Amino acid sequence: MNSLSGTINKKNVAFWALYDFANSIVVVVFFLYFTQWLVVENNFSDFWYNMLFIGASILLVFTGPIFGSLADKRKAKLPFLRVVTAMLFIASVATALLANLGPANKTIIILAAICYMLTEYFYQFSLTFYDSLLYEIAPAQKRATISGFGQAANWSGQIAGILISIPILAGSVYLFGHPGRTQTLLPAIMIFAILIIPLLFFFKEKEIPQTVPLEPLLEYKNYFKSFFSLLQYPGVGLFLLSFFFYNDMILTAQNNFPIYLEQVFHVNDNAKSMLLGGILITSAIGAFAGGLIADRIGSKKVLIWILWAWLFVFGGLFYTSNFSFFVTVSIIMGFFYGATWTVSRAVMSLLIPPEKQTYAFSYYSLMARFATLLGPLIWGIITTSLIHLGSVRYKIAGGSLIIFIVIGILIAKKIPDNKIYGTAGE
Repeated sequence: MNSLSGTINKKNVAFWALYDFANSIVVVVFFLYFTQWLVVENNFSDFWYNMLFIGASILLVFTGPIFGSLADKRKAKLPFLRVVTAMLFIASVATALLANLGPANKTIIILAAICYMLTEYFYQFSLTFYDSLLYEIAPAQKRATISGFGQAANWSGQIAGILISIPILAGSVYLFGHPGRTQTLLPAIMIFAILIIPLLFFFKEKEIPQTVPLEPLLEYKNYFKSFFSLLQYPGVGLFLLSFFFYNDMILTAQNNFPIYLEQVFHVNDNAKSMLLGGILITSAIGAFAGGLIADRIGSKKVLIWILWAWLFVFGGLFYTSNFSFFVTVSIIMGFFYGATWTVSRAVMSLLIPPEKQTYAFSYYSLMARFATLLGPLIWGIITTSLIHLGSVRYKIAGGSLIIFIVIGILIAKKIPDNKIYGTAGE
């Protein structure tokens, strides 16, 4: 069945969503428990923790667009996705093993941090090929809805990751090595390895693969020429720039959320898991609802509404000392969190012609990680330089991110509404 003709291959959609469900289990477990092992238990500084995301972003700059372009020329995304997913598996296993070796010395901590950086890199790299499959499985008029279905699977996977971790944290399950938070890592990776099999080996790409020679050096030579060529498509440059700013805000807050809970409100791991579970439930609802609404009234319009909502959400999160109010705002935040990624991915897909989807999504993934350059740098500088203020420094760091969302809104409003390859807005 051809996505361009308006029909949908439901099996392909299911395989596609299952992959997102699977990798989200690993993402949330590492996000919740490895990061606290690194920063809270082993005193890895907030500054250097945030620099890990910058390192992953730099690696993505030199690989994502190159291999995205090669995948487009070969008209085959799955071979590239298989290789990158295998590297993601290896990096995550190495991180988990190092964290579980026992009482950590400086060498183990540094090696584990480097492996975590590589895990982040390969995860984002995989999305270059994964996200571009949206064009194949959904017609333009249903793209936001299918994007929402995949994003809902993402949040559902994160909920599953938390539920899987609860008995492990309680001590009901013990594997080997260092007891505690890091026991959750390997079980999450093994489940991920099983659930990704359908997409990697049974998904059917609609285009016939081409035997185009792989010439990475030539792609590097044409790096900037290809990028500026991509920007010739109306609205693409504006969207990527807007995405950079509002994504910077969201991802920086996301990456530091468990540490913020620990340092500002001193909540335990069970409370963190319950709160994140609530956020993920509303995120799944927001992902699906956002896609349905965007297909009805226009993805660009809905995106701007969502960004305005983030202003109020961030104001509530970082300017309160009342934990009950913080929890309420966090649960509401989940709805807009889920809707943001659903609608953003749909807008990107609608702005790009079919022969440039993977290459364009390499920059979408790149902006998603490049966005973790400026925000984490500011967060790290504030929390490190204002250490004498105690937990207040985290509130200042969070509040400073609001400027990014304002810039994102101003740029997004300039994206042209009517596009050749779909309708980004009405």
